[in-house]
Amino acid sequence: MADEKDKKRYAKPLPHIDEENRPWWEAAKRHELYIQKCRDCGDLRHHPRALCTNCMSSNTEWVKCSGKGKIYTFTVTNQNGAAGFRDSLPYVLAWVEIDEGLRILTNIVDCPPAQVKIDQRVEVVFDDVTPEVTLVKFRPAA
Repeated sequence: MADEKDKKRYAKPLPHIDEENRPWWEAAKRHELYIQKCRDCGDLRHHPRALCTNCMSSNTEWVKCSGKGKIYTFTVTNQNGAAGFRDSLPYVLAWVEIDEGLRILTNIVDCPPAQVKIDQRVEVVFDDVTPEVTLVKFRPAA
């Protein structure tokens, strides 16, 4: 089965896709960045949830984002013995503050770790790791 073969080739954990987060993953698969917005209080949120974390409303919409932002903070991982991760060393894990005003935990790619800086402008890129899953990552802005 092709899907099982692709999952075995990608050695890192894959996300659990459910009804709450499915629109996030579907947008990523289309190479688009969408986040949730509460229609009642206007709060933006990521990770996707059924209820607004600010006012507890279930009145939610998905809004398209620019895909641009800046690095809020980051760490460089030089050691990780876990399958899949050890082959990617070193890698950068960062909180990216997107221009729409919220932060997303992600990887910084296409940049040597020594060149990553706080407040550095970044843009979204999409990593199609399996036919079903596309990961959202960021790289230095062009």
